[in-house]
Amino acid sequence: MNARPVSARLFDATRCALGEGPLWHPERNALFWFDILGQRLLMRSAAQFRQWRFTEMASAAGWVDADTLLMATETALVRFDLETGDAVPLAALEADRPDTRSNDGRADPWGGFWIGTMGKNAEPGAGAIYRFWRGHVHRLFDAITIPNAIAFAPDRSFATFTDSARGIVQRVALDRQTGMPVSDAIPFIDLTGQGAAPDGAVFDAEGCLWLAEWGAGRVARYDPDGILVQSVAVPARHTSCPAFGGDDFTTLYCTTAEQGLDLGSPENAQAGQTFCARVSVRGLPEPKVTLSP
Repeated sequence: MNARPVSARLFDATRCALGEGPLWHPERNALFWFDILGQRLLMRSAAQFRQWRFTEMASAAGWVDADTLLMATETALVRFDLETGDAVPLAALEADRPDTRSNDGRADPWGGFWIGTMGKNAEPGAGAIYRFWRGHVHRLFDAITIPNAIAFAPDRSFATFTDSARGIVQRVALDRQTGMPVSDAIPFIDLTGQGAAPDGAVFDAEGCLWLAEWGAGRVARYDPDGILVQSVAVPARHTSCPAFGGDDFTTLYCTTAEQGLDLGSPENAQAGQTFCARVSVRGLPEPKVTLSP
């Protein structure tokens, strides 16, 4: 690695059974994230902490305006009003499949939103990856067990995604005008046999991918050739998803999970909490999601 490891510090002590989907809202200067299994959305800014509870699981969101998120639940993509708490369904998301739920997702630079689904018990091949764009849902990839690492290169040339169960982050070329995949996916980063699984991911402004590695207690930075160049140590084993934020987008946030850990063990004392670290590179603001065609 070319850079010295960095250690993350505690950002929020709230314990999440399965923390996921961190999103820095550029108009609110606040971090939003989900506790999927706890069926809630959380938010912390410099002055405020809030949480919203739901009747079903939710996992990821993109920002539409200062008061609105596009949010993925286990059955739909919804327009969520942060002030009123109203959730208006926009499109079904495997609503006819009670055995699945949403998982990792991220807005793309064209105003769209990619979202993965998976079996509630991680049934092999039960999930898929979709794209919501111009008011319609397009199925992009299927037969996925645990969809993760959805991220977009800053030059718009490709996207990444993974099936965490297989251990390999893939990349797929995108049409620069529409953002739709135009090639088969190819391997990018291989974690098989390394004792960790690829989870959520985000690109920095230099085109490097920051990947949360479930089971390894770290977020790792990979260069455009897929070579490990830096890491951020997180004091929780199951790191789940990173996001850039803060005033200058040099703060890296990361959610974590309690799921699958012995919570009576001292080494898991901070499992499920959310962390942050100052890094030497800038991230990019998350793109705004466009809801109308």
